[in-house]
Amino acid sequence: MPPADTGASVTIRAAASPQSSTDTSSPAAAQDPESGKLHPGGPGYRRMSFALFAAGVATFALLYSTQALLPAISSDLNVSPDQASWTVSAATFGLALGVIPLSAVSERLGRRTLMTASLAVASLIALLVPFAPSLGVLIALRTVQGVALAGLPASAMAFLAEEVRARALVAAIGLFVAGNSIGGMSGRIVTGWVAQGWGWRAALGAVGLMAVVCAVAFRLLVPKARHFVPRSVGPRALARTLAGHLGNPLLRRLYAIGALFMTVFGAVYTVIGYRLVAEPFNLPQGIVGSIFVVYLVGTVSSAAAGKLVARMGRRGALYLAVGATTTGLLLSLTDTVAAVLAGLILITAGFFAGHAVASSAVSRTATTARAQASALYQCSYYIGSSLGGALGAAAFRASGWPGTVALGLVALAAAASITLYATRKAVVEQRLLRLGKAA
Repeated sequence: MPPADTGASVTIRAAASPQSSTDTSSPAAAQDPESGKLHPGGPGYRRMSFALFAAGVATFALLYSTQALLPAISSDLNVSPDQASWTVSAATFGLALGVIPLSAVSERLGRRTLMTASLAVASLIALLVPFAPSLGVLIALRTVQGVALAGLPASAMAFLAEEVRARALVAAIGLFVAGNSIGGMSGRIVTGWVAQGWGWRAALGAVGLMAVVCAVAFRLLVPKARHFVPRSVGPRALARTLAGHLGNPLLRRLYAIGALFMTVFGAVYTVIGYRLVAEPFNLPQGIVGSIFVVYLVGTVSSAAAGKLVARMGRRGALYLAVGATTTGLLLSLTDTVAAVLAGLILITAGFFAGHAVASSAVSRTATTARAQASALYQCSYYIGSSLGGALGAAAFRASGWPGTVALGLVALAAAASITLYATRKAVVEQRLLRLGKAA
């Protein structure tokens, strides 16, 4: 992978952070900090991949469990689309609130322990959500569930950065993100068809049971951490660490890009159900849920992010992601199911590719306190999701689907501008470097 991302040239060190330990059982291992780390074909790598994949499935299935059900919730509880959208935005906002403090907890308890606890608590709450008597209680439970889920994204990227060899990191994170896409897809399909037959409460119960299975699979498969060293992170130390990461221009750009991509994605998938069940489509709930099979495209594009970066560079891959997502938004304006489906495919492919590139770049760029660096990315990312869901629903209520598309185009223009700024900055620095060598 090239040493530069959406900013100036940055030297990427393959070594683990100074806080991480390495296997020093031999002189060779002592000289090679990558020794003993997981890698494709090596022992434990496949188990780790399946475990994080299962965790990704559970995370997105739970986090967005109400998204495909919003029309049914609006109808049953007699609330508007923007009110119902808070059942999604509250969960993502709760996650955004919890991800940074829980990243500090992971430094003390360990990534593996925190991820296990997060999945367990979030799955138990999922079994209570179907019994919420009102919209307010449902939103409150979803907020708590989002905070519980925060432990997984707060730890997963750091766990992979510590336990997986640097050259395999993008592929490993791509598999985790692929699990996110499978979870988002399967959760929506299951809820769509179950809701059509038995109502939205039964649909949420089905997702809760699926999450319990994923949580058990994760705990049985995830290998023990071999390169984690516990340390206590107090409030002042955490504040200094966060300030250090936010002081890095490259990380700031990556955080902004993640938030902007997720604003688009959150807006589109919060509102698309309302569009498809109304004129001129009039699709039933089960069919609307099945539309989310396009998440499989996200599985492919996120897993292929490493190859995209190798071929085009990180900024090139981000330009491609922005272009695909923009084209998808414009296609979705057409009032035919085929065009809307094609638009969703491009939006999904572009989003997951951009997310995989940006999130892996954060893990590679931060050579110390990786958990907090990843937590800041997750925080900005899920704030983007919350804003996208709420603003997208408000735009839909005010101006219909074109209003939601306009919101997405503005966010993508901002992401492209940040990437273009970084490209021009890198070109200027390379030119100055050549002039310095010539002198």
